[in-house]
Amino acid sequence: MFGIADYGAFCAAIVTFLLIPGPGNLALITSTGNGAVRGGLAATLGVIAGDQVLLWLAVAGVAALLAAYPTAFTLVQWLGAGYLAWLGARMLLAKPGDAPVLKMAPHHFFRQTLMITLLNPKAIVFYMAFFPLFVDPARHPGLATFGAMALTIAVLTAAYGLTVVMLTHYLAEHMRARPGIGRALEKLAGVFLIGFGIRLALSK
Repeated sequence: MFGIADYGAFCAAIVTFLLIPGPGNLALITSTGNGAVRGGLAATLGVIAGDQVLLWLAVAGVAALLAAYPTAFTLVQWLGAGYLAWLGARMLLAKPGDAPVLKMAPHHFFRQTLMITLLNPKAIVFYMAFFPLFVDPARHPGLATFGAMALTIAVLTAAYGLTVVMLTHYLAEHMRARPGIGRALEKLAGVFLIGFGIRLALSK
């Protein structure tokens, strides 16, 4: 299909990648908890936009550039780790009554989730090293292949994001009467973000 080798396996790989716990999923959940469905959908759009940027950068040859200059990838890795740790520290140190770390305005959810996606080395590795394995050289019609891949990724991410947002919103509605639980979960999210940052900084 459009030069994609084993389209079913490609879709399964994308879904598996989405299901792996990471900063992107945490951003979706936190955005929905703070900004309801509108905030969660804005965060989902941020993930989709970040994915598209990484995919087309890989098509443009950035993967080869980073392979030739590994220091560039290390810099991106440290930037991503620092950004996640900074967000996590703010969430961990927030006091009752403070403004949420992920602001209520939907465009802030979009911007922060976009940055988390772009600075996540795991996502960079996926789009620049893994997804080219599904390109069939014998039936590759050019940009149409990458366009079909980009559309598939966007649709699957949108469906996954909508599912996470609606489930999170449902659970959040049942927790509003117990704000202590919400504060505890925000602290836990901060710990996870710091942990993600440290893991990314130390990964090879």
